[in-house]
Amino acid sequence: MSKKIAVVGSNMVDLVTYMDRMPVLGETLEAPLFEMGCGGKGANQAFAAARLGADVMMVTKVGDDIFGDNTIFNLKKAGIDTKHVGVIKGKSSGVAPIFVDKSGENSILIVKGANADLLPQDVDDAAEDLKQCGLILMQMEVPVETVYHTIAFAAANGIETILNPAPAAADLDPERIRQVSFLVPNETELALLSGMPTSTDDETIAAARSLIAKGIRTVIVTLGGRGARLVTADEVVNIAPVKVTPKDTTGAGDAFIGSFARFYAEHGNVAEALKSASLYAADSITKTGTQKSYASLEEFAEFCKSHS
Repeated sequence: MSKKIAVVGSNMVDLVTYMDRMPVLGETLEAPLFEMGCGGKGANQAFAAARLGADVMMVTKVGDDIFGDNTIFNLKKAGIDTKHVGVIKGKSSGVAPIFVDKSGENSILIVKGANADLLPQDVDDAAEDLKQCGLILMQMEVPVETVYHTIAFAAANGIETILNPAPAAADLDPERIRQVSFLVPNETELALLSGMPTSTDDETIAAARSLIAKGIRTVIVTLGGRGARLVTADEVVNIAPVKVTPKDTTGAGDAFIGSFARFYAEHGNVAEALKSASLYAADSITKTGTQKSYASLEEFAEFCKSHS
């Protein structure tokens, strides 16, 4: 790998319930299966990159509970550098109750817990190690000021950045994210950030270009089962979807972003990295769970052979 990757972001414990359908208000239903696993957008993206052989470090916060201990253990087991994973006394770790229906679609709640204590000072404390990285990934499950501070730090030090603006916030300041190298929203997040409709291909491109006009270099719109779209000031590149039968779509977006970071860090070709990321995300939804559905480099190579 030519570039070390850093993730400044969140971790969660996924509490996943598989069900036939969502209960209506006041109704109690029996669900057939429950699973617990490590998740959170930041940790998921770090995990995907590490599973594919990237050199990854993480800056994050956990609570002083069994969930926090397990999160640190899980990151270390994946080969992720945990030097800058801090423990917040008296706070719970972040948790994400997830509900998955028969089609594989999901609904998610998040409780930030200790993630809310990841502060700009933590980025400064990790500065010397972050300066050794060529790419920094961020998400919005931590305080927005920490995201802004990380973007400014990376720009000042010539480090490329990826921002996944999820969960989206309509008040995200475009001026303070304009130095991001890659903004990676889905269509809903793009509509919130741009204030424009994204119901059609043309609308999506126009909304992405409105953000580029504010200074963002590249927008990558994830389109779920319709693939992805790379938009710059000069070009639009459609990334075709990979046809699979989904079992669980939870964490597919994080698989896409984490693997994109890994492939881009390796060879610097954005379009090729996106094609590989589309394959990697498709492979992840053929299995249940989040991080446990992310393939190793060897497993991914086998998937690619059957979907070439």
